[in-house]
Amino acid sequence: MLEFAWLIFIDFHVNGEAKPGVIPFDRISTLRTAHLLLYLAAAAPAWANQPDQAAVIHGIDEAVFYRVNKVAGYTVTERYSVYRGSDEAHPVAAMTVKTTYRRESGKSYVVQSSSGSVLIRKFGLDPILEREKEINLPGQVEHSWITSANYDMTLKPDLQTLDGRSCYVLSIHPKRKAPNLIVGSIWVDAKDFTIVRLEGVASKPPSIFAGTTHMTRDYKNVNGFSMATHARAESSTMLYGKTVVTIDYTGYSIQIRQPDAAAPAPRAALE
Repeated sequence: MLEFAWLIFIDFHVNGEAKPGVIPFDRISTLRTAHLLLYLAAAAPAWANQPDQAAVIHGIDEAVFYRVNKVAGYTVTERYSVYRGSDEAHPVAAMTVKTTYRRESGKSYVVQSSSGSVLIRKFGLDPILEREKEINLPGQVEHSWITSANYDMTLKPDLQTLDGRSCYVLSIHPKRKAPNLIVGSIWVDAKDFTIVRLEGVASKPPSIFAGTTHMTRDYKNVNGFSMATHARAESSTMLYGKTVVTIDYTGYSIQIRQPDAAAPAPRAALE
């Protein structure tokens, strides 16, 4: 339809006068060529602005390694809340912990307060903290990084705005299955490639009693580093019904490594 309208327009205005009628075949071919050239010229700027997938993925890797190599440790207050069914206003169990991360030793926790069901805290929240300790141990934590060493990534075509930040969006698929590795999407800041949001499903259930777990984690820039601010995990089973766990992160205090102490990321993670 657009090509037909373009041909009629040219036919009526060629040589400055209106000439309706049949257009000769050779002239149609010429006009089609002109139409194609104009279309390509208009589309070229859009193609030129498309980011290179390899460059974006490399930028994500570099942003992760920069954080790893610069941060010696941090402390943060984490508020865990558990909801059952459709009520996400009144947690059935909650726990506030002071988390300390050290590059050389991993994570440790001090419980500051707790409320609600003792059973849910014991069999729901305590195991979460234990798993976090395990996956953040030296020699283990690098297997959870959102990098091309752990994930296959595919860049989606359009930029999206999230929390006022222009973001690239990539689909991610882990190269191995684990409860802490996600099949889904990430949003990364188009300026510095730091992660803004992670969303998807766990590639492996955390236990035989858990169904598919949908996860979301939001990040913000804290002293130049991408740090989690809110996380949400939802699962539903015939036995337990719908369960939602949220984590709110506040009060970060980040310790920076001294320049002479900084070392490159493990070689295996860069390959």
